[in-house]
Amino acid sequence: MPTVHVYMMAGRSQDQKESLIRKVTDAIAESIDAPEANVRVIISEIPKSDYGIAGTTGEKLGR
Repeated sequence: MPTVHVYMMAGRSQDQKESLIRKVTDAIAESIDAPEANVRVIISEIPKSDYGIAGTTGEKLGR
């Protein structure tokens, strides 16, 4: 059972996350010939204040 864990900065809409899940599922199923029903996608959202980019937080960078 393929499982993909996506870590990303918080702030995307529910529609964007659902689109990501769909597209990642499709890519995994196609690339390794796995049944779609076996693919799992986990999204972990990291608060902008806890997400570091080039030595500062995503929050301070206005991301």
